Amino acid sequence: MMQRFTAKRSLQNVSASLLRRCVSSTSQTASVKDSDEFLARLPPFDYTPPPYSGPSADEILNKRKEFLSPSMPVLFRKPLNIVDGKMQYLFDESGRRYLDAFAGIAVVNCGHCHPDVVEPVINQIKRLQHPTVMYLNHAIAEFSEALASKLPGDLKVVFFTNSGTEANELALMMAKLYTGCQDIVSIRNGYHGNAAGTMGATAQSLWKFNVVQTGTHHALNPDPYRGVFGSDGEKYARDVQDLIQYGTTGHIAGFICEAIQGVGGIVELAPGYLSAAYDIVKKAGGLFIADEVQSGFARTGNFWGFEAHNVVPDIVTMAKGIGNGFPLGAVVTTPEIAGVLTRRCYFNTFGGNAVSTTAGLAVLNVIEKEKLQENASMVGSYLKGKLNQLKEKHEIIGDVRGRGLMLGVELVSDRKLKTPATAETLHIMDQMKELGVLVGKGGYFGNVFRITPPLCFTKEDADYLVEAMDYSISKM
Repeated sequence: MMQRFTAKRSLQNVSASLLRRCVSSTSQTASVKDSDEFLARLPPFDYTPPPYSGPSADEILNKRKEFLSPSMPVLFRKPLNIVDGKMQYLFDESGRRYLDAFAGIAVVNCGHCHPDVVEPVINQIKRLQHPTVMYLNHAIAEFSEALASKLPGDLKVVFFTNSGTEANELALMMAKLYTGCQDIVSIRNGYHGNAAGTMGATAQSLWKFNVVQTGTHHALNPDPYRGVFGSDGEKYARDVQDLIQYGTTGHIAGFICEAIQGVGGIVELAPGYLSAAYDIVKKAGGLFIADEVQSGFARTGNFWGFEAHNVVPDIVTMAKGIGNGFPLGAVVTTPEIAGVLTRRCYFNTFGGNAVSTTAGLAVLNVIEKEKLQENASMVGSYLKGKLNQLKEKHEIIGDVRGRGLMLGVELVSDRKLKTPATAETLHIMDQMKELGVLVGKGGYFGNVFRITPPLCFTKEDADYLVEAMDYSISKM
């Protein structure tokens, strides 16, 4: 473990040195004139935010340093003070407009401050904010019915939470209770949350604190780009069989995975993997838990990420896009599995809150009314094609991957060795921000652009993003 951290620190030191050289070179920094020229080409948008009169970015940053946890990171060398948002755009304190290709980490699927989400929420909060789910209220009942209609088979019992971590924690516990087993299998490089059980299921040392984490077995990551078996999904699935055969009693509680790894760098599972792993897990008596926290709610062009793999989960977890920015998560399972929670008292004070579930129902209505799933598929395919064209032009782009509007661009300093271009990634992100485009980053080495915009993203937005990325890479 210490060797891994030493290697990681060494890579960070090299990356920091490269970054200093990138930043110090004036020829590599987008000038004010460049920025102004690019911003003039931003797709037209009929909205001007009201003037901002609050504290400055520096004042907020100082308060964060003094009063907030030092674990909270900020993006960019010069952090942004975002004060307004509308659909796929964000605005800083000066009124400058940014194309948001991160959507609050794959959260704002309908777009910032969508009127058809905001209005019903305002109406609800004016009438009743928090009655407790122990009283009857139409909001939670109507949303749970609508949500269940989006899932296949007997997946129709909903339990609401406030986050993806909470949802995954509950799902893992239910799997253990239902099967009577304690062993969980998850995939290396996956991320499922930061509480006790979910931290155990998470398989990146960056997100794991030195606390007791037992009962989870991490299978080989079926990563078509970096994985040992390339795109051969069935070979990776054999590792799941080996883990069960040699690391457990032969019976497990469940298998949890993301259809596309989000925090891990937008990694798609190798073709054929999930269906093969599913069969292995079911033979071992385990439940299949689909973590749809990032890939759900139409982001991938399917409503759920697992739909692309021809499997039906036993439990589905969700958050992020479910509430378009409201704190909301959910676990959906079958009536039989849901029954395990009646053995003791299990309660979530704010899960199913009237305001949050009102927002959730509004999100479903907007996705359907505005055909956002179809748009994610169409614009996502268009954008992925453009990014692949960029890969042919720039040697630093090692891989372009993902589906719909959940896309990743991995940067490497050597295509053959696949050496992570961590410093360059940070520098290009900063350059793109100056050109009015915001993207996220992920992957173990922080060298993957996470492109997860609101699902109202247009082809014109995609063109502008690619143009800004092209220019920023060209200036390296």
